[in-house]
Amino acid sequence: MRFSFLKKWESRCLILFFVLFIGIANSQTGPYPNKPIKIIIPFPPGNTTDLMARLIAPRLSERLGQQVIVENRPGASGMLGLDLVAKASPDGYTIGAGQGGNLVVLPHTSKSIPYDALKDFSPIAVSTTNFLVVVGGTGAPFKTLPEMITWAKANPGKLTVATNGEGGFPHLIFEHLRMMGNFSFNHIPYKGSAQIATDLIGGQVQAGVDGVTGLTPHIKSGRINLLAVTSKNRAPQWPDAAAASEAVPGYESGGWFGFVGPPGMPRDIVIKLNDEINRAMKNPEVSEKLIASGLNMVYETPDYFAEIIKSDFAKYGKLVRDIGFKPQ
Repeated sequence: MRFSFLKKWESRCLILFFVLFIGIANSQTGPYPNKPIKIIIPFPPGNTTDLMARLIAPRLSERLGQQVIVENRPGASGMLGLDLVAKASPDGYTIGAGQGGNLVVLPHTSKSIPYDALKDFSPIAVSTTNFLVVVGGTGAPFKTLPEMITWAKANPGKLTVATNGEGGFPHLIFEHLRMMGNFSFNHIPYKGSAQIATDLIGGQVQAGVDGVTGLTPHIKSGRINLLAVTSKNRAPQWPDAAAASEAVPGYESGGWFGFVGPPGMPRDIVIKLNDEINRAMKNPEVSEKLIASGLNMVYETPDYFAEIIKSDFAKYGKLVRDIGFKPQ
């Protein structure tokens, strides 16, 4: 009788244990997301990707019901931060902000890139496209792009130009401008827009090429001169600024920004993040600020983004070979 009671008690304890175990397991692996999500920005604060991510993070938090944390991990022209994304768990809790520079240019211009841009990421959403700007310090011996080119030709190798890193997207497109405009320059690499602006204002460098977002306040205040935009035509946001093609016929170059995750992310998580990022980008408070910063909104699928990465990878690989740039 006592043995039978103990067996029943042990059975009930075993059932209770399994019920508790399943409950705990479900609480840890419930519907995505069930813990905070981190967005890695591979650049310092003030960069276009940083602005974009910090604008949409609160909207994602509201919709997903979890905190979305933005973390800046700058270094190596954006490679350091993206490498962290590539090596993260593919569970959707670590994603990164990528752009043309670190996804489709650096693989062709850097000898030591730690990731394969076509294999080591899950494209999630391309969020914006943009043009870059060529700017000059107020103390530089030129006020327009044609004047800059003329001065550079008259003073070979003396023009100092700042970008966000050796072999990065801004550097490459300025090399393209140099090749088409037939002038020379001395490249000064920086880690981000804030440092470029500081040294342009201080006169440590004469010119720079970068995304317009971080430079806009300084352009509007008159502390930096906007020489040209790199789009094919003048930008609606800066109607008085010449397009670079007006000085160098046939020249144009633009960029894009988007979000990627580690390779092998579940398709349903990729789609969910794509839907919510697109929704956040459509929020008027987000889109108006980004448009004012010179960006164009994009609301497309992960497959669309994957195709952009693939096609631009081939495009800029050819450009690197054409201008004779040697991987650094």
